[in-house]
This record gives sequence, C-alpha cells and structure tokens, in this order.
Amino acid sequence: MTSHFDAAAFANRATSALRAYDPGHDLPALRLRFGAVLSELGSNENPLGPSKLAMRAATRVLEDIWRYPDPLGASLKQKLSSELGVPVQGITLGNGSHELLMLMAQCFADAEHPVVHSQYGFAVFPIAAAAAGAPSIAVPALPADHPRAPYGHDLDAIAAAVTPDTRLVYLANPNNPTGTWFTDAALEAFLEKIPARTLVVVDEAYHEYVDAEGLSTALHLTSRFPNLAVTRTFSKAYALAGLRIGYMLSHPSVAAVCERLRESFNVNAVALAAAEAALADHEHRARVRDTNRRDRAWLAEELTARGLRVLPSQTNFLLVDLGRDAAAFEAHLFERGVIVRPMAGYRLPHTLRISIGSRGELERLLENLP
Repeated sequence: MTSHFDAAAFANRATSALRAYDPGHDLPALRLRFGAVLSELGSNENPLGPSKLAMRAATRVLEDIWRYPDPLGASLKQKLSSELGVPVQGITLGNGSHELLMLMAQCFADAEHPVVHSQYGFAVFPIAAAAAGAPSIAVPALPADHPRAPYGHDLDAIAAAVTPDTRLVYLANPNNPTGTWFTDAALEAFLEKIPARTLVVVDEAYHEYVDAEGLSTALHLTSRFPNLAVTRTFSKAYALAGLRIGYMLSHPSVAAVCERLRESFNVNAVALAAAEAALADHEHRARVRDTNRRDRAWLAEELTARGLRVLPSQTNFLLVDLGRDAAAFEAHLFERGVIVRPMAGYRLPHTLRISIGSRGELERLLENLP
C-alpha cells in the first residue's frame, strides 16, 4: 500500500478544474488577535444587525430544534407570496442564494448545454457550471473606463454569446464584486433577445440596497418572460448571514424541476422563523437602506478625496481600483486590524472590495490608509 494518498488525482474533470471557494481571512482568529478594534470590511455584512423581531422569532424556535423543520417552508413561502405578489408555487427556498444558483445548473445544464455569465460576475456562476459538468462561457465585461458600469455586465455581448444549446444565463444585478448594475429597461431589451428555452437567472442578493433611477427588480418581468428566475438572500440587508437562507422566484414549472434535486430539509427551523419575522419588519429594512445609502456616499467621497478611484455602487460595498497590484495596500490594512477583500480571485488584482461597515469601522479604515 502506497504511503501517499491524494484524492485530487482521481477527482472528476469538472472538479479538477476548480479551486475551493475563498472565504477570505480566518476571522474568528483575527477577532481574538485584534479584539474590539478589528474592522471587518470584507464580507459585505450588515453592521446594524438583524431585526429585533427576527431575533425574538429565532430564540423562540430554539425550544423545538429537536424536531425537523418544515420541509416545504410553507409559512415563509406564504409570507413571501403576500409580500412580493408572486405565486407560492413559484418559490424555492435554499441554504442561501448560493445553493439555489448551484441547483439551477444541476437541474438544467450539462455537458451539451453551456452556462453563460459575465467575466466579473459572482464567483458561484462558474462553480455551478462545473458542478453540473457544463461548459462555462465567461463573456468579457465592459471596459474599466466605462462611464456608468466599469467592469460591469455587457448585456449585448452576453446575448450574442447565447446559442440554441445554451440552457442557462447567470446575471447579477447589482453585481458582486463590481457593485455595478443595469436598468430594468436594459434587462427587458436583453430578455427579448434570449430564446424561450434558455433560462435567465438574475441574482438580486443586494436588491434591498438599490436606489438608482431606472432600477427596481427583475421580478416585474417574470410574468412576461417565464424563462426568467430571480434569486435573493436574507444574508445581506436582513443580516441573517449566519443562518444561511435565501429564495428563488420563478415560473412554477422551474420550481417544480428544482424540487426534484433540492436537498431535504435544506433550510433549518431557526432560519425559517427568523426570515419570516424579518420580512414583517419594514421599519428596520428602511433604516438599513437609509444608513447604507448615507455611509456609502460618505465613504466614496472620503476615498475619492484621498486620490482613490471608487467605482459606482448599488450595494453595501465599494470596489476601489488602485491601478496597481493591491496586495501591499491590503497587507498594510490587515496588519492594523482593518480587513478588506482583495479581488485577485476575480482576476482583478488591482482592486479591493470594501464593505460598508459601521461608521467606527469606516473611520478606522480611513485613519489607517497607506
């Protein structure tokens, strides 16, 4: 028997081509090292925390965690249906929107049916394609000097890359990691070019932070385009990242196919209860949006005044383009307990993504800039 065992040597072709998802720095260890002065600006979390209603609901359900959760998530689906005006039959719940993006590829893409996405789209898109054994076509993004959406989705180029064999297109609006977006009208024009047999998934993980003119939600177009699906999450604006829960809104037939592969009990009971309560707290959601809008604009102005190029954003983060390798800049901040996210993994090594944290965290960032 050989003394050296390496399973990578016999991983399947799709997995062999992948790198593991990079979650960033070891934050639990850094919390011990830096304590209260640590500024966690790398994960796009909500510094205001969750709604008190959500916290109370989560606490109450702890008494029953010895029971399995509702496998259908029926109560939360009813609340989402009422809140968003969509049929219950078109709602799919997931362990964050990440799982739902993966599930769509597993259900609809394969070696003969490629997945199309933007060059700087969300990192999960090519991972989902690989997990399904499908070719991944990354369409070149808009140029760095684009006046409205630098590094953003080039919808015309994405539409041109779609062939009769394309089964799935992923878009993110607003997009992570660029923060850029496209308008409702641009999405409608795009969908008119896409064959009815090609599914288009618009990830709206940052939807609740949107305030740009001409941008609302892809949801308004789902009745006209049954091949359109929308994914969202409770991890960002609702501040339930630690509970991992998201949802997809689609034509009921799309949801029915996804149910065939969806893992049993994929959303836990605490997450279901907290998400349902969070939906009802409109006041908290408005406060999160308003605070983020104010601090995002303030931070962008402060960084720009220091000579940094800040990309436009409709999210709870800013992408800063240094015009040079960002490793030394990021390392300087790291040693001072300010954690930002380098984007080398997205092949944007000259950029850093900075979350809109608390005002104290943002002030420490500014104080410690190189």
